[in-house]
Amino acid sequence: MELKNAVTGLSALAHPGRLAVFRLLVKAGREGVAAGEIARQLDVPPNTLSSNLNILAHADLIESRRDGRSVIYSARYESMADLLEYLMEDCCGGNPEICARLADMVLRSHCDQEGHA
Repeated sequence: MELKNAVTGLSALAHPGRLAVFRLLVKAGREGVAAGEIARQLDVPPNTLSSNLNILAHADLIESRRDGRSVIYSARYESMADLLEYLMEDCCGGNPEICARLADMVLRSHCDQEGHA
């Protein structure tokens, strides 16, 4: 991942509303969530949600698909993994115990159990 892409992704997530949307979509899994349902769950106006979704999509962190009259949004897990990998690629400086907490978090992840990622 290039520095520019990492900054774009981190900037997109550096907002409470966009971070809430992204976390909701990560939790939802690959099936995603309709825009109207995102607005209801997060109690945000449609125009604010639309802006947040556009910024996250521009950062390549989410994708959308049409399902009838609804637009379904889902997290782009590969992009999320690329961003996390970029942040961690030089971690530890030869001392893996520094990153042990992060490794434990990945192992405890519910993704495999719920089929999300």
